Amino acid sequence: MDRPDEVLKTLPRPAVLSEFKGFLLKSNALALAVGVIFATALGLVVASLVNDIIMPPIGYLLGGVKFQDLQIVLGTTTNAEGQVTEVAIRWGAFVNTLLNFTIIAFIVWRITKLFLKEAPASEVKTCPFCKEANAVDATRCKACTSEI
Repeated sequence: MDRPDEVLKTLPRPAVLSEFKGFLLKSNALALAVGVIFATALGLVVASLVNDIIMPPIGYLLGGVKFQDLQIVLGTTTNAEGQVTEVAIRWGAFVNTLLNFTIIAFIVWRITKLFLKEAPASEVKTCPFCKEANAVDATRCKACTSEI
């Protein structure tokens, strides 16, 4: 009896899988997937930084309040079981989320500046008549056709 791995090797590979592999390697889909995974992990780290490191000292300085729980209560409702539910604007949670966003945006901006360098400007020859930029090796202006 053949071993299962030998049987799998003899089966024809579907063209779809090889096409998909080619798509992943030739396009930016793989880079996008890695970016999404990285951003998700970064979001979790920043959320922990804000909730567990930054906001507790701020809450302590504000008199020991839990910043996440700060809210403006608009009213209360009672359901059929007698449970009271507050209708509130949770501005403390909003400020936490805003701080998370600001930190993530700053980190992404710094990473982008680190890895995506602007290409140096290509050298150009400026036409003395019309001031149009032309290639360095050009002998005539592309706009006014004067000799340069």
